[in-house]
Amino acid sequence: MPDLAALGRFLILIGMVILLIGGVLLWIGKSPGLGWLGRLPGDLYIERKNFSLYLPITTSLIISLILSLILWLLTRR
Repeated sequence: MPDLAALGRFLILIGMVILLIGGVLLWIGKSPGLGWLGRLPGDLYIERKNFSLYLPITTSLIISLILSLILWLLTRR
């Protein structure tokens, strides 16, 4: 049986991370210098009559590289 207190702390942590990511995305959307994020070459946007699909491939790769670099810098000894 899992420890419910640990599970509760984990869920609170995940909620705070999601809240932080949402705040950062709102800030990026309102920043004049970062308007290019999400509209890079390689970000696919397909729009049809009753259907639209957005795949931010290049943006996801850049964010992944930046986060990996930050985590590597924080965890190296």
